[in-house]
Order: sequence, then structure tokens, then C-alpha cells
Amino acid sequence: MVKFKSLIHHHQRFDPKHKAGRAIFASPIRLYEPLTKTPASFQTTFSFKFTTTDESGGNGLAFVIVPDEFHVGRPGPWLGILNDVCTRYKVFAVEFDTSFDPEFGDPNDDHVGINLGSIVSFKTENSSKANISLHDTNIIHRAWINYDSQRRWIKVHLGSDGEPKPSQPLLSLPLNLSPFLQEYMFVGFSASTGNSAQIHSVLSWNFSSTNQALIPKPSRRICRRNLAQQVSKHTRKDYTEPASSFMIFVSVMVLCTVALICFYFNSKRRDQNAGSILLLFDKKRRPTPPSKPRRYSSLEIFMATRRFSKLEIVGSDSRGVLYRGTLPNGCHVAVKRFSSQFLKSSRLDSTCVLKRIGELAQIIHPNFVSIRGWCCDNNEALIVYDYFQNGSLDRWLFGLGVLPWSRRFKLIKEIAKAVCFLHSKGLAHGNLKTSSVFLDPNYQAVLGDYGFIFFMGESASKVESVASKKRDVFEFGMLVLETIAGKKTVDFDGGDQVEMGLLGFAWSMHERGEKAKVVDERVGPRANMEQVVRVLEIGLSCTLSENNGRPCMEEVVQLLNTQKPIPKLPLSRPVELFRKHSARLGLSA
Repeated sequence: MVKFKSLIHHHQRFDPKHKAGRAIFASPIRLYEPLTKTPASFQTTFSFKFTTTDESGGNGLAFVIVPDEFHVGRPGPWLGILNDVCTRYKVFAVEFDTSFDPEFGDPNDDHVGINLGSIVSFKTENSSKANISLHDTNIIHRAWINYDSQRRWIKVHLGSDGEPKPSQPLLSLPLNLSPFLQEYMFVGFSASTGNSAQIHSVLSWNFSSTNQALIPKPSRRICRRNLAQQVSKHTRKDYTEPASSFMIFVSVMVLCTVALICFYFNSKRRDQNAGSILLLFDKKRRPTPPSKPRRYSSLEIFMATRRFSKLEIVGSDSRGVLYRGTLPNGCHVAVKRFSSQFLKSSRLDSTCVLKRIGELAQIIHPNFVSIRGWCCDNNEALIVYDYFQNGSLDRWLFGLGVLPWSRRFKLIKEIAKAVCFLHSKGLAHGNLKTSSVFLDPNYQAVLGDYGFIFFMGESASKVESVASKKRDVFEFGMLVLETIAGKKTVDFDGGDQVEMGLLGFAWSMHERGEKAKVVDERVGPRANMEQVVRVLEIGLSCTLSENNGRPCMEEVVQLLNTQKPIPKLPLSRPVELFRKHSARLGLSA
């Protein structure tokens, strides 16, 4: 049971009037498919009760679908749905209003309304139509809200708890929710009080949603071609006599001769090209246990990603593109396809790569993405991972809604703990950044997109220096800065700063004693600034050189989980960090 009055801290002088609050489900729900611009269908039912302290009552309650979990609207007739800073705020609400406010278009003080991005309902109906009075404090009300995305239709029923669902809806009308939804939204309740006190209790709640599967429609060209093939197949009238036995024998002999010649020349060519630029894996296929990575054929990957369709792209970087794929057994995977430019600049040593895959496959930890397999055919290099529908951290920091500081801090600690575990096994991640951190179904951090395709065929001894633990610590520091600032390093506008990027700006604010200016302004007012500044200092310490006091990941984990004093940072920015392009490329790592 949720009581909105309990959202406010009580004390002896507490005044319950002119208050607002929300009760939101902790995790966001996928309610919109951006590729097809299709909203999800959803059904929800909940029982609620109003308790008032005087006859005039309060303002009411609203079921809301909102883009974040911490913005609270104004009290009074606003029902906590919107406030003055909610500009272009995507919100859907069904209000159960017990206050008459003509300026908001209310028909009376006992009605149900549907709100779309506004506190003014675009459609209302008197609750008396359902033989219900929201002012009746002796009964428990129950509401049913059903949205059909295919028909673009919404129905709202209102009745008493414990009784059957009314046959006739209180509100039934066409409604397109697409303009008011993001891919991920939060669902819950919002309520407020005005001149009179009112307690809003949600006694039970059930919510479910259904996303429509994305099935690509074949083009007209493909349809016409398939139709023509079928017609020609069944209308062919030409008849030819079967070939004689002698001609069959001659054809077989010719084919065998050609095959032997090709085999001979291919053997010589393989001997001559043993030192070619791109070294591929051994072509021999051996049975692989299901729990271990296996080799996939290029055709399997091609079909899983729907011919590397642009619709399946979930991310990209300088090394390649990450695709979403579906295997024949229905399992979803993520496929990293390395670019030809990267392959040309890096000669792959198959022995080192297989060794690296074997090392990572032995790491069993809830904060690491499992490697399902690989493919190195036809001058292609692809790695197959488990797929996480919630996407990567960069999408949540720079695209989807706003992550509150409490959630960001939790993710930072999970990432640090995972990297520390990897270092304890003598391994390094090698590609630590916000786009390589994914969120599992419980919205916990999971590290993937490992940086193991670094190996040079002639310089395998340099692997440790390229993908080292020290570089991981530096990259973790940069990840912390991006998470706190809510901006990408390359997109950060440092204003009049000589240095480029977020790192230069952060050190500049440290010199001025104004580190709070680095914090994302969207979470600043509600964040524990003392805690944020402490984590920022930990991130800056990770960007120091080894001789200047860069900590190891074990020390970082201790600093994040305790109040252990942080080693004092230099008063001014280290010179070695800000040589030409170093802030952008991380060469000091």
C-alpha cells in the first residue's frame, strides 16, 4: 500500500496542505518502439481511497506515465503532474480529480480526465456516470485503464473494489500516445493537496504492457521477383530429353579434374600467403560445449542481423558497429562488426585472440557480458555477445530521460567492483567507456564490448602495455566524469577553456574550487553534493599518472564504499594530461 502523505517527512509542525508527491515504479518500462514509432499496449488496474480531514476535501490522484522518476509537479490543482520547469515534458495521466478548478477546464469537483502533456484535460467525464462519487470516503474505489496500441484506443472504467469490472467504460475514445512517449518511461501515481488536507492511498496495483514485434515488410521488388520465380516454375512448358549416360560420365570426370587442379593451386597459395595481413582462425570446426564460445559462420551472422540491417544497429565507435541479432533458436545476441579500416591498421594474431577469448570465457561474474562466439570469415572479424534489451549506459546518460544521482552512484560502484574483479584475475577490460557498459533486466551494470582486438601479429609482447590495468583505471576515471556531468567527453563545451574536453573542464573547476559546476544540472538540486564531489575527486585521481598517485581499482572500490580519506589532489592540473590531444585520446594512460 502506498500513502502519498507518507512521502513527506512528518514532524510536530507538519502542515499537510499545499503538498505534492509521487510514487513511481523503480525501473523504467519500454513503452515505445522508436524504429516503427509504435507505442506499447498496456493494462493497469488499481484500488485507491481518499481520506480527508474536512468536508471540502483535497485535490485528487492521477495515474501517470512520465520520462523520469524524480520530478514532482506543483501542489493544488496541478496534482503533482507538472511544474513550471517541465517544458516539453512528455507525460500521460489519467486524473481522478476531487477539486473544481474552472481555469483548468474542470467540469466539477468529481470527475475523471485524460491529460496529454498538460494539466488541462483534453477529455473529462463525471464520475457519477459510473454511479461513483470520489468524495465517498467509506468505500475503496477501483480503476481499470486499457490502451490498445493497434487500434489507438483507450478505455477507462471506474467502480468499487471487490465488485466486477463495469460493462460500460467511463471513458472510451481514440488516442495516439506516440507523441507523448519515449522508448523508456516510468509508471506510477501522482497526487497533491491544496487548501485542504487529503491522504491518497493506493491499496493494490497491477500493470502489464505488450510491445508489438518488429517484423520487416519485404520490398515490392523482392515480392515481384519471388512471384515471377514461382510463376515461371509452374508454367514452364519446355521439355528436354534426359542426358545420356556417356555425357554424365564425361561431366563428372571434368568436374573432378577441375577440383583437383583448384586444390593443388590453393595449397601452393596458402603456403605463399602464410604471413598475410589478416590472420584468420583455424577453419577446422570441432564440437563446442554450449557453455563455451563457439565459432559462427558468416552466413549465420548475416542472417541473424538481417543482412546487417541499419534497423538493427544499436551502437558504433571508431572500431566498428554493434548490431542486434536473433539466432535461429530465438535467442537475441549483440554482434560487434569491426570496420575494415580498423582491420587494416591491426593485424590479428589468431593465437592471441583465441587465448583472450578463452580467458574471458572463464570469467563468470554477474557484471560481465558473456561471449557467445566469434566469426572470422571473408575478411570479416565479428564477436558475438549476449544482448541486453535495456541498452548501454551512454543511452541513459545522454539520451533517455534523466538518471538521478542515486542510480548513477550505484552504477559507478558496480562498474568499479567489476573492473577490480577482472584485475584480480590478471586481466584488463581494455575498452572501458559508457557505451561498453550495459544494463541488465534489473538495471545493474554489466561490462561488455571488451577491447581484446588489439593484438598485432608482430608485436604480441606489447599486449600488456596496450590493454593494461593502468589504462583501465584512467578510462574508469573518464567514465566517472561523464556519468557525473551527463555529457560526452568529445561533445563537452569547455567555454573559454584552452583545454579541450570534459577532463580539462573538470580540472579547471578543481583549481577554482568550483567542482560543483561539473555536476549535471538536471540532477544537481536533488543530489547529495558532498557525495558527488567526493566521487568526482575519485574520478580525477584516476586520471593522474602513475607517479603522481593514480590508485589501483582495489583502492578505488574502497574509496567508493567507505569514507576513507581521498589522497590529496594536486592544486593544479598535471601537465602531462594536457599535451596536444591527450585529453581527447587518453594517451597519458
